[in-house]
Amino acid sequence: MKRPTLEAVAARAGVSRATVSRVVNGLSTVAPHIRETVLHAIDELGYVPNSAARSLVTQRTDSIALVVSEPPTRVFSEDPLFATVIRSASIELEAADKQVVLMLASSARSHARVERYIAGGHVDGAMLISMHGADPLPAALARLRVPVVSYGRPAVPVDIPYVDNDNVGGAETAVRRLVELGRRRIATIAGPQDMIGGQDRLTGYRNVLRDSDRRSIVAVGDFTRESGAVAMRQLLHDDPALDAVFVANDLMAVGALQSLRQAGRRVPDDVAVIGFDDIEAAKYTDPPLTTIRHPVTEQAAAMVALLLTHLEGAPTPPVILPTELILRESA
Repeated sequence: MKRPTLEAVAARAGVSRATVSRVVNGLSTVAPHIRETVLHAIDELGYVPNSAARSLVTQRTDSIALVVSEPPTRVFSEDPLFATVIRSASIELEAADKQVVLMLASSARSHARVERYIAGGHVDGAMLISMHGADPLPAALARLRVPVVSYGRPAVPVDIPYVDNDNVGGAETAVRRLVELGRRRIATIAGPQDMIGGQDRLTGYRNVLRDSDRRSIVAVGDFTRESGAVAMRQLLHDDPALDAVFVANDLMAVGALQSLRQAGRRVPDDVAVIGFDDIEAAKYTDPPLTTIRHPVTEQAAAMVALLLTHLEGAPTPPVILPTELILRESA
């Protein structure tokens, strides 16, 4: 069957083609009774607007790029952060009648591809996730004047809106808890230092120890379980007497608990452990993990709300969400 046209809808409704076009594109310059007549004709004929033609009129694609600066092996891994952010953002965008375009950017070639795609006008805006220090996309998209929002404060000095959680304050709360428990040799497994989350959580750890008579004991991981296990073994080698560890995310904490168990250290009797994020698995570790709740779902929803505000040209100040200490048996 031949696809119904604007002209066919106009003939059925007894109005001009221009009037049908205004109704299809959501313009408010059509009288309510005429709009109803046109919509009835559209329903009768089964007319479906041409999205390309509509975009020429509205200057909108109703599509948003969700750009994750990680390789597929990291995004589609055991780390629940990415799935939660992608799912939560997609739900919020669907409610706003927007289409999500997922793009992975972990190399210079993929960064250039993403930049070309967004610069080509295929999306109305972009949301950036898991950016590392050398990531060129924030500055490149800012130069293009494309509406962009970052999940987390950008690691490079660029003027784009962002939504973050209180990484420093959350880490301070965790380490204060260990100090209050009377732990004397408090180590940390920090996250990657080319990411703001890793930097800020290490800052929070050091802030608390600076105000006490305890020294910093630091190993660095990359937010994966294996890196947490390796870092914990390193810490035990460097300071066998340590009696507590703050781990910058729960996935690394799971690896740390494994290394402590293999080393014959009891948790929390010998070594107290606190993580960060409150992933689902934190409830089921042995022992269950005390952690800092990072409001991932709320942060993703706030990121979408900020971008939608940005698309309308309204002010978009940064949003910082609070964290919460979740007490379980590990500390």
